[in-house]
Amino acid sequence: MSYLSLFELNKLVKHALSNHLEPSYWVVAEIGEIRLTQKGHCYLELIEKDSQQLLAKTRATIWSYTYRNLNGWFEAITGESLKGGMNILCQVEVAYHEVYGISLNIKDIDANFTLGERARKKQEVLNRLADEGVVEMNKALLLPTVPQKIAVISSPTAAGLGDFLDQLSSNRYAYHFEIKLFKALMQGNQAEESIVNAMLEVYQELEQKEDAYDVLVIIRGGGAQVDLDCFDGYDVAAHIAQFPIPVITGIGHERDETVADLVAHTRMKTPTAVAEFLINGILSFDEKLEGLWYRLTQKAQFTLKDNTYALDNLSNRLKFAANSILQNERHQLEQAQHQLQYYSRQQIKGEREKLLQTRKNLEVVSQKKLLTLKEKLNNYKKYLLASDPEHILKKGFTYSSVNGKPLQKVNAIEEGDMLETISFQKVLRSRVESIQNRQKHERQKEK
Repeated sequence: MSYLSLFELNKLVKHALSNHLEPSYWVVAEIGEIRLTQKGHCYLELIEKDSQQLLAKTRATIWSYTYRNLNGWFEAITGESLKGGMNILCQVEVAYHEVYGISLNIKDIDANFTLGERARKKQEVLNRLADEGVVEMNKALLLPTVPQKIAVISSPTAAGLGDFLDQLSSNRYAYHFEIKLFKALMQGNQAEESIVNAMLEVYQELEQKEDAYDVLVIIRGGGAQVDLDCFDGYDVAAHIAQFPIPVITGIGHERDETVADLVAHTRMKTPTAVAEFLINGILSFDEKLEGLWYRLTQKAQFTLKDNTYALDNLSNRLKFAANSILQNERHQLEQAQHQLQYYSRQQIKGEREKLLQTRKNLEVVSQKKLLTLKEKLNNYKKYLLASDPEHILKKGFTYSSVNGKPLQKVNAIEEGDMLETISFQKVLRSRVESIQNRQKHERQKEK
């Protein structure tokens, strides 16, 4: 049985590959890993995935001389260096080593393909947001007329933040702004998560107090194009699009718009431009107020002038009408006065005659009344005289008392009582010996 050593087999594989493969191929792959050596060589791991499943993986190398030229040229076109997670179109040479196995030597990279890939990913995010119906949500919000309570998401060390704050605090109109900074990373692999967390902090304060902030501002300074990748991510864009207050972006780049810019309410190029936008918003409102005040003043002056003329005219007409009415009323008053004097004299004359007649009638009636009263008085006098005890005694009547007290009831007399009988001329005193019933006494007497 014949056999080959491993070295001989690998040499056979190397010979077969070199005889049957083209000198180079253009290959699309994703950079899984990338590292640089001290000598300037670049070692990569190229991969291909279907969703999350790994389909292929191969080592690749860019030798130092080639890497210096390729990376500089690639960064000049795309604005970023080669990095993990980036899709590239590269020209490769298949190399096979008896010890190290198969690998790829990268000869060239198409930077325009990478730019297209970035645009494709950006468009995918926009399409997803459009399918969810949220692209225009933040733009549909009404921007407050005077935005003064500002929530700011930025890195505290960003130069753009300092420019933004200086511009607002030193504005020549002395407008006052209430600003609160929510710290976040504005570049790097963790930037997108950090920005979303800062937005959630702002949202929590808005839930506690609905008018806590008028607008949300997201700002940063300038930088390489690669530093803006976090603003093309779905999570940041989705949160901006659905944020409950207007979002203004000023992330310091002029050449391209990020997805965050496209879904925000207002996009400005730089943090300073955002500050000017806020200041000009208040200035515009201030100028409208001044314009309205001027128009109101003019209107008031014209109205006052017109009303003064109308008032003078009305005053003259009123004076004329008042004089006419006054003269008419004076004439009627004089007539009424004459009539009153005439009727008063007639009334007084009639009342005087009535009074004289009443006096005569009163004299006649009073005389008759007086005679009647005199007659009644004489009758009363006669009655009183007839009731006088002396007068009664003169007629032969007597009255009695018992035991020194006037006799009121005959039944009160008892045997042995002292009885005193008074007549007109005499007083008789006697003691009661017996008391009899009158009817019984009459019967005894008849017997």
